[in-house]
Amino acid sequence: MDGQSRRSWPHLVMMVLFDCVQLLDVTGPLEVFAAANDQGARYRLLTASCGGREVVTTAGARLAADVALEEFTGTIDTLIIPGRPDWRRAVSDAPLIAGIGRLAGFSRRVASVCAGAFPLAATGLLDGRRAATHWCLAGELAENFPHIQVDADSIFVRDGRIISSAGVTSGIDLALSLVEEDVGPKVARAAAKYLVVFMARPGGQSQFSVRQAARQPRHQVVRQVMDDVTADPAADHSLEAVAGRVGVSVRQLTRLFRAEVGMTVTRFVEQIRIEAAQGLLESGTDPLDVVARRSGFGSEETLRRAFQRERGVTPGAYRARFRTTLAAESALVAAH
Repeated sequence: MDGQSRRSWPHLVMMVLFDCVQLLDVTGPLEVFAAANDQGARYRLLTASCGGREVVTTAGARLAADVALEEFTGTIDTLIIPGRPDWRRAVSDAPLIAGIGRLAGFSRRVASVCAGAFPLAATGLLDGRRAATHWCLAGELAENFPHIQVDADSIFVRDGRIISSAGVTSGIDLALSLVEEDVGPKVARAAAKYLVVFMARPGGQSQFSVRQAARQPRHQVVRQVMDDVTADPAADHSLEAVAGRVGVSVRQLTRLFRAEVGMTVTRFVEQIRIEAAQGLLESGTDPLDVVARRSGFGSEETLRRAFQRERGVTPGAYRARFRTTLAAESALVAAH
């Protein structure tokens, strides 16, 4: 097995538990490691809570802890901190933060899932590092922990021995990447196929709808512009053309749009066009120059630059990753 000789086995994965933890933050990564064990890996999975107490999750399910957070000793290979929606309660739990900090001191690598970035940040371990969390919490993480470089789009971010992931199900992506690191892509891919999830999810958190995620405007002119751009991304949406269609000056439109939406018209148009291009890349086989034209970028080169800047991959690589994973999952379903 690719990585077995490079790691000490069994590999101890410690999952931290606390009240109101998000259930999938806990079970998603643990299921990945369990699936990897079915493929020959040797992960030892333990859970720890303050006092070794049972906890109640956001879903109402009760989870028993294997050990007490403050009493466990020994080397931990991977420490995972999940999150809870009310992250302020987790951060204000002094014994929890102290326990996480203590365990992190003898952990080879430390990972957070979703809002788990907040209790991890409270230990100081994320200071000076890049980190990810759920897209809707990224602003709060940056505001409350200004020494962290927050990445609001990535599915997960690795900075040294610290790995942080985005919203909820991204804990599965993170765990698969750790399995691949430990035992190689063959085992990770087999675990992903069994769980019917992406081996490498294409894109980032920006896959949610730009129009729905944007701040909702009150002004009718701004709403009309947003609706027009969303309905036809390939149309002429230069500032002059847009302002002319809604009967206001470029200066007034610029002021209104920034005040109501929090971004420029040009930025909004580009985001909508990138989203449109993603849909075309995922669902069709048109050449990239056709995708560029239909999504409003005009040329393949303009599409490539925008996609690389905003998504971190080229349009061709995005399509290849999506197609490969989709084909693998379709084959798995057909085989069963």
